[in-house]
Amino acid sequence: MHYPRTVLALVIVLAAGTWWLGSVESPRQEPAATPSPPREVDYFIRGLDATEMSLTGLPARTLNARELRHFPTDDTTELLQPRLSIHQQDGPPWIIVSDTGWVSADGSLILLNGEVHITREAGDDNRPFQLDTHNLRVQPHQDYAETDEKVRVRSEQDRVNATGMQAWFRSPARIKLLANVKGHHVPL
Repeated sequence: MHYPRTVLALVIVLAAGTWWLGSVESPRQEPAATPSPPREVDYFIRGLDATEMSLTGLPARTLNARELRHFPTDDTTELLQPRLSIHQQDGPPWIIVSDTGWVSADGSLILLNGEVHITREAGDDNRPFQLDTHNLRVQPHQDYAETDEKVRVRSEQDRVNATGMQAWFRSPARIKLLANVKGHHVPL
């Protein structure tokens, strides 16, 4: 059997090409990333109830949590079902609750994660107040909190919806709604 030269040349080129592709080093695959080891807890507390006093000896803030876990590698703390109360001299406290929380090493920042509810009962000079949002950043020593998430405020029959909020809880307490503010007010 006699093959034409072009077919024979094509078979030789294909064989050489196959040999060359097989001999070229395949790209190195990076080793699979090893999962980081779980963070170690050096202590935990169940049923946390801590009160910080003001300079006048009155309660300034109270922090309750179902569980607290401290991590020595970065000196941070995680909270399960935290409840932060910011006490007032002239009225009922502001109560902030969430699903979980994280506290920075120096205690200057608390991140409240998941659903967050802020309430204040009615007092002599204020109506009852309830605010619902998600993912709140709290600076406890300044009695300040903020979020970029949607916010829903209720006070008796009044309703306000917005996106983003800044809140100052020290007297005179005030809340600034940042965008897309829509409300319904019922006159007294």
